[in-house]
Amino acid sequence: MSEAGVRGRWSDLLRPPYVLPALTLCLGEGIYALNTFLVSTALPSAVVELRGVELISWAFTLYLTAAIVGGASAGFLKQMLGARVSLLAAGLLFALGTLLAASATSMPQVLAGRLFQGAGEGVIAATCYALAAELFPRTLLPKMFGALAVMWASSAFGGPLIAGLLTEWLSWRAAFLVNIPLILIFLGLVAGTLPASGRTDRPAPPPFVRLGLIGLGIMAIALASRTQHVALTLLLMAAAALLLAAVLLLDRRQANRLFPQGAFGTRSTLGAAFWVVLLMPVAQAATTVYLPLFLQAGWGWRPTYAGALSALMALSWSIFAILVANLTSGRWPVRFIRLGPILVAVALLAQAFALPAGLPWLVALAQIVIGAGFGVNWGFISQAVMEAADPAETDMASGLLPTVQSAGYAIGAALAGVIAGMAGLGEQLDIATMERSAFWIFGLHGLMAVPAILLARRVVIRKLA
Repeated sequence: MSEAGVRGRWSDLLRPPYVLPALTLCLGEGIYALNTFLVSTALPSAVVELRGVELISWAFTLYLTAAIVGGASAGFLKQMLGARVSLLAAGLLFALGTLLAASATSMPQVLAGRLFQGAGEGVIAATCYALAAELFPRTLLPKMFGALAVMWASSAFGGPLIAGLLTEWLSWRAAFLVNIPLILIFLGLVAGTLPASGRTDRPAPPPFVRLGLIGLGIMAIALASRTQHVALTLLLMAAAALLLAAVLLLDRRQANRLFPQGAFGTRSTLGAAFWVVLLMPVAQAATTVYLPLFLQAGWGWRPTYAGALSALMALSWSIFAILVANLTSGRWPVRFIRLGPILVAVALLAQAFALPAGLPWLVALAQIVIGAGFGVNWGFISQAVMEAADPAETDMASGLLPTVQSAGYAIGAALAGVIAGMAGLGEQLDIATMERSAFWIFGLHGLMAVPAILLARRVVIRKLA
């Protein structure tokens, strides 16, 4: 759109012709953010009612894996169908998944719903970000991306509260159904606001084979949580490692690469930075999947309180990201990059002690510290990736960051399920089993952040080096 008369003020987003596109994109991203906190708060009640505690990690793994594939396919769908049609189709798929999960009589039905939700929301989130650059002048883009960030912070506060109250007063199903009126409003805005153009005659197809291998690798880890045989567990874990390594090897030989040159090496800033982006969510995923369950089933907390404590991490992330945003001189950025995974590791190890010991104040403090770790790290690690990438691949590298982060959460959720299964966490939610499981899940996930600590020391920011 034209930049004439646009000064890049917040008020410009509230006036035509930008107000409706801004509302559309914010709602699309807001549904993604809100759904994250709704589900994490309501799901413990669902798995207890449906007798599927051992599958709780699958509800996150399937969702995130489908979101990765959906997000990576969004550009292809936008080119083939146009932004309006692809968003309408993705919104209907998300609504179908929500209805499936909310009406579930068994955990497999919940998992099917989560799969559809993830595929739809992956396309929605990626397309909304892509449309921001098309629908708004450059002077307004910082404000637009700031508005999208506000949606995450608002969802971190409101999601657990809404889901907790609905779960307590009505049912966990009501918490899931909050998405339905929101997605219907979103579909109406998309149909009435977005242009139908954007199609190309020969869109470049997404790398389905490599995306499929990523999905198979993550699901191999998830399957490992369902077996009772140590040998089979180790075999599935090895197969997952081989599949994910094969993706990196295949990608280097392709013209339409998923990853920029040097991604996931260990000797360069770019490679080390991508490992940090992946490994920090791998470690933190334990709190997203299992902390609300332990608080509700183990300590007897109401869903509202458990959800609010879990959301401290996201709120802390936002606050610390703002506090360090202006500390860009000297070596502060490098120090914050290195500090982030240290804080995450220490906080997870603290939770491994606090949950069995029954120390809610320490659990809350650990959640704040985990959020601080991500808050001080994320902006600067993103800057390091963009500066270290080849200039021709800067867009690819920066656009890949959310996908790598989602892959980390998916892998971490699957690994947490493996640890929980080996610790004996299943349908019997007795106190001793939950305390033992909490110790091993959070303790081992804390150790998973150690490679990120070591690799962060290889990350530099060229302008400050």
